[in-house]
Amino acid sequence: MDEFKIYWLYFTEDDINIEKQQIVDEGKDIYEIQDEFDSLVKKIKHQEFLEYQEEIGLFFDKLQKLPLRKDFQFFEPISFDEVKKEWGQFYFGSMKEVNDKKIKDKIYGGWFGRCAGCLLGKPIEGWKREKIINFLKETGQFPLKHYMRSDFSSDITEKYKISKNCFINNIENMVEDDDLNYTVLALTLVEKYGYNFTPIDFSKNLLEKIPILRTCTAERVVYKNLVNLKSPEISAFFRNPYREWIGAQIRTDFYGYINPGEPEKAVELAYKDASVTHIKNGVYGAMFISAMISIAFFEDDVEKIVKYGLNYIPQKSRLAEGIKEILDYKEKGLSYEEVSNIIHKKWDEKNPHHWCHVISNAQIVTIGLLWGNGDFGESICKAVSIGFDTDCNGATVGSIMGVKIGKKNLPEKWIKPLNNKIETGVTGFSKVKITDLAKKTFEIYKKGEHHRKS
Repeated sequence: MDEFKIYWLYFTEDDINIEKQQIVDEGKDIYEIQDEFDSLVKKIKHQEFLEYQEEIGLFFDKLQKLPLRKDFQFFEPISFDEVKKEWGQFYFGSMKEVNDKKIKDKIYGGWFGRCAGCLLGKPIEGWKREKIINFLKETGQFPLKHYMRSDFSSDITEKYKISKNCFINNIENMVEDDDLNYTVLALTLVEKYGYNFTPIDFSKNLLEKIPILRTCTAERVVYKNLVNLKSPEISAFFRNPYREWIGAQIRTDFYGYINPGEPEKAVELAYKDASVTHIKNGVYGAMFISAMISIAFFEDDVEKIVKYGLNYIPQKSRLAEGIKEILDYKEKGLSYEEVSNIIHKKWDEKNPHHWCHVISNAQIVTIGLLWGNGDFGESICKAVSIGFDTDCNGATVGSIMGVKIGKKNLPEKWIKPLNNKIETGVTGFSKVKITDLAKKTFEIYKKGEHHRKS
């Protein structure tokens, strides 16, 4: 019998190179260990990488013990108590006047907005910016203003290697995507365990609700770690090159939905969820997004939403620096094209570590919000058109803007094509109504009132 191999479950040369970039980002001093990196990569290039799985794992363990460089300028704590000490001073405060009808409409807006933004970016996920722009121009869809179509000549289809599955002319509902799988996963978590869920509860729920091959990057590594009996307290650290990628940032919208106007409550839940799979900025990204969603229930000014959200992450972190950069560009009056070019100079879209990193994509989300002129469609289109993780960024901007304006104000052209249905890979939710998910979310919010007051 041939050896059973599922290559996504093994460490490869790419993982080693990503780990090298990751520990440099974190401020670790790799000067004395540089030769070991080169030697291990060289071995794998010339021999079957499956033979070196244990050696790679032990090398990753060794890297965790490296000291920080003395000139590293950032302070990025791990524990929630330490993280909270590093928040800013521009606090949102407590909830304003609560109106259940308004809250319900905004929860529905978040769900539908998230689906719409995700679907907008999904057909071109993984495309580089030049390809995106050229495709849109050649098909008369530039600048992007609506869902993309693929019903063009065979020459266009061949030229751009188009997989038509996710284009609007080929779908009848929101297709499965990890962005929505994770939002549903969070719903099932809080529905079962309540607001006081623990990292262990999150881990059990993940293993019960989603098959491993429906997870990616950090979530897949941690899934393996949990199955191999690593505790949730160390699962994010253990042999996980993707610990500051975008995974947790796309996973925690739900905690904003169920904590309207209570960002401190939202980020605490986001932290508990995110810390099982990510560390430092990978966790801060999840906190930043969940805070903005919570705030968007009661704040209409998107710039204030960003500034308030920024204050719920450590102010001396790399993520905070990245968001402040985008706010500074806005204050200086830079155009959307100018800031898009800056992103592409700072981050290399051909480098998977940059393409899927939490900071690069959080900056793009912020651009979509700040340069979207308060308009739902313009905001998601501008986030998606920059490139990088298009479906994730479209989903996040759509979620925030959907909450801000509410379901009743979402343009029909973005909502009608969804046909109020969503496919997911979550057990028990293979195809469900979006309104049913939103209704469950509102019910969880109502049941959680005593937790928010405590």
